[in-house]
Amino acid sequence: MKIDVVLTPAEIDLLPQRDDLENATAIVFDVLRATSTILTALEHGAQEIFPVRTIDEALALKAQMPDALLGGERHGEKIDGFDLGNSPLEYRRELLRRIITTTTNGTVALRACESARGVREVLAGALLNMSALLEHLQNGACENVLLVCAGTFRETALEDVIAAGMICANLSQKMVELTDAAQIARAVFIENERDIFAALSRARNGRALLGKGRADDVRWCAQISFYNTIGVLKVGAIRRLTRAANGSEA
Repeated sequence: MKIDVVLTPAEIDLLPQRDDLENATAIVFDVLRATSTILTALEHGAQEIFPVRTIDEALALKAQMPDALLGGERHGEKIDGFDLGNSPLEYRRELLRRIITTTTNGTVALRACESARGVREVLAGALLNMSALLEHLQNGACENVLLVCAGTFRETALEDVIAAGMICANLSQKMVELTDAAQIARAVFIENERDIFAALSRARNGRALLGKGRADDVRWCAQISFYNTIGVLKVGAIRRLTRAANGSEA
């Protein structure tokens, strides 16, 4: 299994030009907070979550699906006129079955992976579902893995690199070939693994959330393997990856 890591938003922009992603499994991490929020919503009744790049796209899709909730953020704040922001704590209640969401980085990264040539599946990853992700990689036919760190605006996000590095560190080194970027992510995780909440609190996004009195968001997103859920993006919608009775996934 070859594992590569996209460390910056600039690299996400270059995904359409890559020719080494044949049959790749792409896992997108936006730990603070988009993918953590998506997983929380899936655990609380959401059946379809539509990630879109822009506010205009979200409003256009809402016109087609008037029963859907609008969620997301710009500069960390709920978008005017939307039903929900981007705090996972807002999604811990039974919701309408459809949610349309747009965020500064996370939803952009998800859609970029979906359109990348050769990628066979796009998964929503976070610290919250780490064990489920590791099990999926260990038990599936995943020979080419791309871990995508959504970042913050145009910069690397420490929390996303930590999550990607946790994947790299917890797969048997006999099973995997790590690119240089994957080795960097692994080293960053090892440096921070003793106190993940403290690491997230030191990150740019963590500091911003703490400054706004949102320590509970950081604490929630720092939980390891709290859910056994994986979100898979297909045809524009994220749904729960389901396991059949024989243990296979569909």
